[in-house]
Amino acid sequence: MTALFGKLFKKSRRAPSGSEFSERRRAQRNGRMSAIECPSPQMDGVFRQAVEVGRTRLIITGAVMSVAFFAIGVRLVDFAALERPREPRTISAVSAAEATKERAEITDRNGVVLATSLTTVGLSADPKRILDPVETAEKLSLVLPDLDRSTIFSRITKDAGFVWLHRQLTPRQQAAVNRLGLPGLNFHYDETRAYPQGHLFSHIIGFTDIDNNGLSGVEKWFDSTLRRSKEPLALSLDSRMQHAVRRELSSAIDTYSALGGSAIVLDANSAEVMAMVSLPDFDPNRPAVSPENNLFNRATLGVYELGSTFKIFNTAMALDSGIASIADSYDAREPIKISRFRIRDYHAKNRVLTIPEIFIYSSNIGSAKMAIEVGPAGQKEFMKKLGLLDPLAIELPESGSPQYPDKWSPISTMTISYGHGISVTPLHLTAGVAAMVNGGIRREPSLVKRTEPVKGRRILGPDVSDTMRRLMRLNTLEGSGGRADIPGYLVGGKTGTAEKPGTRGYQRKALISSFVGAFPMNDPRYIVYVVLDEPKGTKETHGYATGGWVAAPSVGAIIEAIAPMAAISPQEENAPSVRQALAFEMPEVDPKKNRRVAAAFGAD
Repeated sequence: MTALFGKLFKKSRRAPSGSEFSERRRAQRNGRMSAIECPSPQMDGVFRQAVEVGRTRLIITGAVMSVAFFAIGVRLVDFAALERPREPRTISAVSAAEATKERAEITDRNGVVLATSLTTVGLSADPKRILDPVETAEKLSLVLPDLDRSTIFSRITKDAGFVWLHRQLTPRQQAAVNRLGLPGLNFHYDETRAYPQGHLFSHIIGFTDIDNNGLSGVEKWFDSTLRRSKEPLALSLDSRMQHAVRRELSSAIDTYSALGGSAIVLDANSAEVMAMVSLPDFDPNRPAVSPENNLFNRATLGVYELGSTFKIFNTAMALDSGIASIADSYDAREPIKISRFRIRDYHAKNRVLTIPEIFIYSSNIGSAKMAIEVGPAGQKEFMKKLGLLDPLAIELPESGSPQYPDKWSPISTMTISYGHGISVTPLHLTAGVAAMVNGGIRREPSLVKRTEPVKGRRILGPDVSDTMRRLMRLNTLEGSGGRADIPGYLVGGKTGTAEKPGTRGYQRKALISSFVGAFPMNDPRYIVYVVLDEPKGTKETHGYATGGWVAAPSVGAIIEAIAPMAAISPQEENAPSVRQALAFEMPEVDPKKNRRVAAAFGAD
């Protein structure tokens, strides 16, 4: 401004001022000035030009200053009222953590939040700006008790421009660090994954690393999707059912001193996983503090020989192939001897058994004879259609691959008929049973909420599926599944007890005990499966640890808990419609229909 007025002053000396000019004009009119003293029109133009130049410059200067003050005012309002408060950061504080983008939430089918992102504060240091490393380490260790003084000192004395000191400060810790007023420290605002349900969904949801990269479970499977999307990922799970399943499974493990276990609730028609628990589990908010064994998902990654539950598939295969009818019978009086092996019945009846009796008495001999009539090729093809020979397309990286013989021999065919010689995950078996009772349609199980019907693939005729529903209900009423029956819910199912393989063959006292149930059997809605790893018998079970004693009661308890959640009301079991849907007339043994199958192998 001083320079501007100086220039104007210099220019004004070349022309008379306004008052001087007026005085001269008056003197000229009064004849007191000569023609030489009077300013010329040219001088008058110069004066006017100087005045206009000054006025223009003043206007421009005022406008520029007004715009500048307006911009400063707007920024002050934005900073004070609109912008989120944060500590000032230096260029060196730009790091990988700040490049992390917020992940979408994960919810259950009803909108309950299972995983979300919370804003957290990290602390870094610029060692080159630390004035006194000893003092800095001492003071920080007092307000950050999870970091010892030596660790802090080693980090802040590195030859680097940036080091992390802490990735997740609490608000109280941040305030304490800020009050220290130490130079060279910087705060960073980041997004950290949080799991409000704790242990409940740990194996399904999984967890992320410190930089929000998915490391396991749904978090890993949908890692890129969760980064791109702002809409929540809705899973098929129901938090209420999950609570009930975990409670009952945990109770069974404690009661029977099992090593662990898994439990699944699957929608029989849509194949949506409604609940799935593997125990022991872990806290996804702090996965590093859990033993490695707890991170193992028994429901989808563990593969096991699941025993007599496979007789559901074996019976359906025999009926659907046409090699046998429900009225046929097989001689189960003697164990089967093949090579150096013998196939026996656990509770032998020592007589000819009809197909329904083979099912409800869980006869290994009868099942083996049914399977050998179908043959190795036919059995393998059926298991393939059921999805029992391939990994499931479930939305988890922790998905186990079934194990089965490279050479599908006759003895393999017989042992597989009752669940030995083939290992699958519990979810494999649950999905297979759904196809047995839903009309014969196999659908791939899913952890994502389905809004449209899934077509699936037919593997059984509807009439065979109807027969299997009746047989499974009969097994609950008269066979080994009685402890799973809940009045009014028409439960049907099958037990399974398998010895675990060891280095020297099968271990007689190390069992995989399970029960798979469905309800209501006149129109199945859900499949419920419980598996216990090495349960121990109790006084109440008379020392037995088989599936009927230790797993079936848990299935019944789960059904009783989740049925009201699914709006399934108890039914009158003697109602005409129920009796018509589930009535089963046990055929008598007909000597003419006794299938000995003696050509393939001999009897002991």
